[in-house]
Amino acid sequence: MIVGTVKEIKNHEYRVGLTPESVHELTAHGHRVLVETGAGEGIGASDALYEKAGAEIVATAAEIFATAEMVVKVKEPQPQERAMLRPGQILYTYLHLAPDPDQTRDLIASGATCIAYETVTDASGGLPLLKPMSQVAGRMAIQAGATALEKAHGGRGVLLGGVPGVLPAKVVVIGGGVVGFNAAQMAAGLGADVTILDRSPEVLEKLGMYFEARAKTRFSNRANLAECVAEADLVVGAVLIPGAAAPKLVNADMLKTMKKGAVLVDVAIDQGGCFETSHATTHAEPTYIVDGVVHYCVANMPGAVARTSTYALNNVTLPHALRIAELGWKEALRRDPHLREGLNVWDGKVTYRAVADDLGLPYTPAEEAIA
Repeated sequence: MIVGTVKEIKNHEYRVGLTPESVHELTAHGHRVLVETGAGEGIGASDALYEKAGAEIVATAAEIFATAEMVVKVKEPQPQERAMLRPGQILYTYLHLAPDPDQTRDLIASGATCIAYETVTDASGGLPLLKPMSQVAGRMAIQAGATALEKAHGGRGVLLGGVPGVLPAKVVVIGGGVVGFNAAQMAAGLGADVTILDRSPEVLEKLGMYFEARAKTRFSNRANLAECVAEADLVVGAVLIPGAAAPKLVNADMLKTMKKGAVLVDVAIDQGGCFETSHATTHAEPTYIVDGVVHYCVANMPGAVARTSTYALNNVTLPHALRIAELGWKEALRRDPHLREGLNVWDGKVTYRAVADDLGLPYTPAEEAIA
């Protein structure tokens, strides 16, 4: 198969779909790999490194979209990239379609076969291609939140861990999944006063056993959430419904009860965000203020630590990329029901129910695509 990867063009996105090591694996299996010149600059991978791994360096993204049978990316294709997709071409990347009707419409019109990292599952029901970026984003949420709490960045001027004689910051993490666990781990490690909210008794039990006295757990209902948010210095939104838009858990009325200079970090912003007042920001302008509360809503947080993120992502995406290249997408999806869950758009049809439901579009089962 001819596999291509392009330089990411989303604002301050430095990750890349394939590392030189991944290229070497693909070429060792007999596949042809095209890499846009400069695609790996953000992770310190030169064109020469890619060539040494067996890639062909191509001058423009247009040439790759015109030639490659499968395009491997990191972020959702931007409008100019979507215009270059063609019928039958495989797009393998993060998509996050539920809150993005424009992208969904363009992908339907393209006729491409679009496999989304974030909805591929595993035997335990987890999201293995989302997990490493969730780990990165959860940890970064605390770094970003700590910076936003500084007075110079609009925050309350509070140090997360406090100092002897001064209380630490109160950190509230909404959601005890991968993002929430990693955020709580970092916040507790810095000495913050951490509370994690979740609706699953099993998750709360696991978190309680892991953190013991280093973090508190509370059942997530309206009353508990409102109380915690009002007292918080930093709130991390870490709620995910696979493939669907994130629920708006913190509304504008709750925001008015918060301390001036408190910070919200919305890690769910890729799926529309879990705060009513959230809208996507970029690394160039990461924050804005509503009712005196600082909002950090960067939609590609892991892009700031591009090298770590790219290698963590390739560890989990490459095996599937190899399988698709070896077998073709239909046979790969026939053999692997977990990879089949990644099929979001095919032949002008939406094949992931949560996306179809959220956007009010007709749903076609993925099984129909591979019949």
